[in-house]
Amino acid sequence: MIAEASSGIEQEARLPAPVVAAMHDAELFRLSLPGWLGGAELPLAELAEITELISAADASAGWCLGQALGCATAAAYLKPRVAEEVFGPGNAVLAWGAGAVGTAVATDGGYRVSGTWRFASGSDHATWLGGHCTVKDRDGTLRTDAAGRPVTRTALFPRSAAEIHDDWHVVGLRGTRSEGYTVNDLMVEDAFTLNRDSATDRRSDATLFRFPVVHVYASVFAGVAVGNARAALDRLVELAQTKTARGAPTAMRDSPVVHSRLAELEARLGAARAFRTQVLNDVWRRVEASGQVTPAERAPLRLATTHAIHEATRVAEQAYRMAGATAVFTSRPFEQRLRDAYAVSQQVQGRHENYELVGRHLLGLPVDSMFF
Repeated sequence: MIAEASSGIEQEARLPAPVVAAMHDAELFRLSLPGWLGGAELPLAELAEITELISAADASAGWCLGQALGCATAAAYLKPRVAEEVFGPGNAVLAWGAGAVGTAVATDGGYRVSGTWRFASGSDHATWLGGHCTVKDRDGTLRTDAAGRPVTRTALFPRSAAEIHDDWHVVGLRGTRSEGYTVNDLMVEDAFTLNRDSATDRRSDATLFRFPVVHVYASVFAGVAVGNARAALDRLVELAQTKTARGAPTAMRDSPVVHSRLAELEARLGAARAFRTQVLNDVWRRVEASGQVTPAERAPLRLATTHAIHEATRVAEQAYRMAGATAVFTSRPFEQRLRDAYAVSQQVQGRHENYELVGRHLLGLPVDSMFF
């Protein structure tokens, strides 16, 4: 169903209502919710495999699911009545933008929240939005922790409370409709705010919720990249069955050059996927046993997911090149797969600087980054 809707997703820059409804019927948006809320609390490797499968049908659909799965882990940091209000309905989806760029001013019973956030993937079908904020006291003084760093909290509010901006005009992942949104001086009850990476706020001991949310995103978005590349490679194999390039002495399916390049791409993608799966499973087992996510777990997870995104991008690019002039037509999947691959790789989970963080760890140097 998602694959058949893919061209419409691209053209309309949103997931159509029947697709979203079907994803809800399959409870895909509940796979990372706590068990007490009817969620599956799935391991990272399985979440990555699921976004991979969905993204092979359409990368925007896989990305929206991955974003929602990361946001849904917020339920483990909320009081049960609040989590039930936000995530209880069958159509519940939480989306939020990037960065603590908002302000939450403490007041009686909660905070006055103001800010503009961007990149809220899936905001078109979200029921709730979140805004990451730095906290200020009543007198406007920035609140800091024991280490002198600004205190941050994420405020949750109904989508209807925000002004949505029509600012998602992009090259790839068009169907995610990752629009910006604004609230001004919005009163948010304290119970509807959380520190998404604080053990103090966490109300579930399940293994999934011991991982920082950036690790959930790294896992699911690596799945998106691999699934998108898998589809590009599969379409190339189909094309090679029938195409003879202009001036070529043989059909693609009879070309030794095509044979070897296809095999190399298959190995490249398969190796990256296997490395990602192995690391996510190994790290999960260690955290399940110890209850702690240390740099010894963070480093291989960051390395394997970044590597998977980079390798998958290269495979999608090479599939596009091997398809020749056929790839430039929008009626063919190659150009969209390439654009989506590049869009995935531009996100923070795929940035090349992630290798630097891992390298510092390997050399025994301190790593101070929220993305490690």
